[in-house]
Amino acid sequence: MKRNYKIILPIIIVACLLFSFQVINKPDPEKDKILIGLIRYALTKGHYEPHQMNDEFSENVFNEFIDALDPYRRFFLQSDIDEFSKYKLLIDDQLKNEELDFYNTVYERFKERVAESKQYYKDILVRPFDFNKQGTFSVDYESKKFAYSKEELIQTWELQLKVGTLSRLHERVELQNDFNSSSDKSNVSDQNETNLDSAQPITEKEDFNKSDGAQSEPKSFAELEEISREATGKSLDELYDIMSDLDETDWFSVFINTITLQFDPHTNYFAPKDKKRFDISMAGKLEGIGARLQKKGDYTMVAELISGGPAWKAGELEVGDAILKVGQKDEPPIDIVGMRLDDAIEFIKGKKGTEVKLTLKKIDGSINVISIIRDVVELEETFAKSTVVELDEKKYGVINLPKFYIDFNERNFRNSATDMENQIEQLKNENVEGLLIDLRNNGGGSLKTAIEIAGLFIQDGPVVQVKYRGEKPNVRSDKNSKIQWNGPLVILMNELSASASEIFAAAMQDYNRAVIIGSKQSFGKGTVQNVLPLNNYYKYSEDLGALKMTIQKFYRINGGSTQLNGVESDIAMPDRYTYLDIGERDEKNPLAWDKIEPADYTVNKTYENFHSVVNDSKVRIASNPQFMLIDKNAKWLKEGRDDNTVQLNYDEYKQALDQRIEESKEFDALNDYRNDLVFNSPSFEFPMIEKDSVLGEKRNIWHKNLSRDIYVEEALTVLSQLKMNNNLLVKN
Repeated sequence: MKRNYKIILPIIIVACLLFSFQVINKPDPEKDKILIGLIRYALTKGHYEPHQMNDEFSENVFNEFIDALDPYRRFFLQSDIDEFSKYKLLIDDQLKNEELDFYNTVYERFKERVAESKQYYKDILVRPFDFNKQGTFSVDYESKKFAYSKEELIQTWELQLKVGTLSRLHERVELQNDFNSSSDKSNVSDQNETNLDSAQPITEKEDFNKSDGAQSEPKSFAELEEISREATGKSLDELYDIMSDLDETDWFSVFINTITLQFDPHTNYFAPKDKKRFDISMAGKLEGIGARLQKKGDYTMVAELISGGPAWKAGELEVGDAILKVGQKDEPPIDIVGMRLDDAIEFIKGKKGTEVKLTLKKIDGSINVISIIRDVVELEETFAKSTVVELDEKKYGVINLPKFYIDFNERNFRNSATDMENQIEQLKNENVEGLLIDLRNNGGGSLKTAIEIAGLFIQDGPVVQVKYRGEKPNVRSDKNSKIQWNGPLVILMNELSASASEIFAAAMQDYNRAVIIGSKQSFGKGTVQNVLPLNNYYKYSEDLGALKMTIQKFYRINGGSTQLNGVESDIAMPDRYTYLDIGERDEKNPLAWDKIEPADYTVNKTYENFHSVVNDSKVRIASNPQFMLIDKNAKWLKEGRDDNTVQLNYDEYKQALDQRIEESKEFDALNDYRNDLVFNSPSFEFPMIEKDSVLGEKRNIWHKNLSRDIYVEEALTVLSQLKMNNNLLVKN
């Protein structure tokens, strides 16, 4: 009971502070001022590491808000920025006094500039672009300055519109070439025979015809340029339509979130409608493509694929892909570049069984169109599952855990800890001699289940330290002396393994219980957030939304935080994300890594040959041609991502893209890789698969993917070489 009290006490304190704020300092009756007062007070009194609201804070909010409104320097003039600059060091004082002069001034000018800009693109797009002219354009917008005059601003618009039209033009030219090529082939092929190789170009031909009204006669370059220019205009028409639907609440939310961003990347404000969407996303089933999306600049990016979802099954969508366009089956695609994330998601999600076509910019820079049939993303596929594999005439178990799940709303709720215990018991019945737990892409979840799962592999003792601001750490322990599995254990992670995944893996590493293998380090999210509905703390006639705020920090039992540094693998393997900005350390304003006193725990000298097995694996990885190619590919992807220069001459633009495509062929072997391992469902699943053909299909897809997985292969090799040492227990 005492521990539960300690956990909820800081939340009660925040609630009381908010309540006392309401009583002592009655805010202005205007909603925006009420919000500013509530959020400022909550952040300064309840956040784990409150940021001082000083001149530095003020300047950061100033820059972030202007960048959020105009990231591509399309609207504001330098004279506007100069005028706004009088507030640069005053925003902190205004927030303390619940004054909104800065916000109101910038927002009103923003509306004026947006209204003026509507005519810019219409006038520019009347005339053809000259794609024979030499020139380049940098898409590194962060380093660009604001225009000094409207004439210079119009030039900025012209260059950006030219780049957008150039991309569409190249897409249409290549599509027409593919169509003509496939048509030529079909004229000489057997009309009664299905030609699988030409199936994709024909589909593209149909899309091309439907979207552009193309006839059998090929279009000239000038005609395709005109079509592409018109498409650019339609895209902007749609963008302005969406912007016109946004109200003051939407823009004020942007301002508030530039304030919360100064505290850490996971603290943010939900406007009422955003809070409703958040609640729906937390409720259970998802209907759509099964991907979590995030906004980066003007792009809608794939942040996570939900295990078992339609996108995961199709295998063509990847984390890091940018979605450029969305089409509904046979309808012309809609350009979502520049669109609000919520609005983009509305186009992407849809009813089960419907088709959506996504135009993607892949992380290698190529443009692909893929088709996904929407479905209900079943919770079953986010649950733990296991398979059995033979290596050197011995059996090993592989358990995939997509998240640390728990459902407190169900009377007989299912959770990851009991499921893991059951999976291990079933694998023991299969006489496996080692366990590999796959935590790749596991973004975390329930701390409670992470502690309980750790307890399946140790006798008892501390698992994690949880700390509130200004308090001593609370050591959370496994108190069950039962060990469910006392054999060899390997944990596979990557850069997207976060939060509860890192807690579990860190505990196993600190106890020397498991070998951690995977990316150089995990994601590095060592903080906990709580959602505070603001109407709970201030009685107001309208919904005030909610604040998601960081209130705790995680520490390993060895004293080090999992924040920022994550968990470093004992054995690091290169992957395609190795050199990309993808972890907590690459977010804006992350909390720092720090260290506290270690907990009192006992380390078991688990393995006789830990160091030799780890060293042998490192030697294998360093000399493996496939891993060498993976590392080379990762560097190539980084090089492409960092190249911000676009050629404005069509031939040079095409040449640059063709060169990237030609370079990419070197990495085709990565997709062709096969290990010699055969994976089979454990026998307890046989009756279920016999009754449920869909489950059987899901398992077949999973096993097929595992048979192509070099990371699982190396992890299993490490597992097979570990020798247990059950002798001494050493006090830390």
